[in-house]
Amino acid sequence: MDKVLVTGGSGFIGSSVVKGLLKKGYKVSVLDDNSRGNPRRLADVMDDIEFIAGDVRDADIVDKAIKGVDIVAHLAFVNGTEFFYTKPKLVLEVGVKGALWTLESAMRHNVREYWYMSSSEVYQTPPTVPTDETVGFYIPDPMNPRYSYGGGKLISELLTINYGRGFFERTVIVRPHNVFGPDMGWEHVVPQFILRANEAVQENPEGPVPFPIQGDGTQQRSFIYIDDFTDGAITAFTKGDPLSIYHVGTMEERSIADVARSVVSYFGREADVIPGELPQGGTNRRCPDTAKVEALGFTPKVDFQTGIKQTADWYVSNLDLKPPTK
Repeated sequence: MDKVLVTGGSGFIGSSVVKGLLKKGYKVSVLDDNSRGNPRRLADVMDDIEFIAGDVRDADIVDKAIKGVDIVAHLAFVNGTEFFYTKPKLVLEVGVKGALWTLESAMRHNVREYWYMSSSEVYQTPPTVPTDETVGFYIPDPMNPRYSYGGGKLISELLTINYGRGFFERTVIVRPHNVFGPDMGWEHVVPQFILRANEAVQENPEGPVPFPIQGDGTQQRSFIYIDDFTDGAITAFTKGDPLSIYHVGTMEERSIADVARSVVSYFGREADVIPGELPQGGTNRRCPDTAKVEALGFTPKVDFQTGIKQTADWYVSNLDLKPPTK
């Protein structure tokens, strides 16, 4: 079976993709410096993979990791909205250098296929919803550090597409849409809501639980549980047409206020959602058109409430892993 190098393989999505590929019989190696990932996510498969400790910004390490593999699955990136605002240079450096070095090395070593994990952030505020893969790239304000992430993904998609035209048998891009699940990190909306709800229900033992949010709560997203997303991503990577892009998510929309209420209800309580200021650069509505990946045979199986329960179970049971507040 082919050997796949997964960059960012100890990350939330990366580790799930690693396990999904192993289940399908692929040989897997991982390149990660664990700056955002964590080896615990791979603990149950560490004996089944080759783990290479290294930074995707180091061209020599990338080249050594890619030599001898058949497929590169490039996932390494700095994720988390908090970092988009506070460390935009790092986000862009890891994103653009990581894509360029992996593509250059893959070309040099005659790698057959290149798979890239992008993001819905490349089109920021889509003009049509649900949004299909033909919608154009859009960065509304280059002065806003938030767009370091979307900009880095945009540049990386362009690199992937244009290297892919002449150097690989298959180049496939997947755009995730609001993936969530256990051990997904501490900076994203779902785990932040879970942690805040856990504290709020203890501080307010009776009545509705006060729950402040950013914005008025009407902002809408579609969420997909990690197991479903991994199935969809691997389906697209392995069955998708060469030089193609696939949105992987669900078409079930829900408001941020509804997400807050769902999280608080996990603790057996009712939320009193309190609107707040929305950070500049936020998007009111985002939902993918998933017809293209569904045509390959993908169908999500885990409903939102089940996903929230499984995610909250993990966070409540692992509060000791939360990094100290800076």
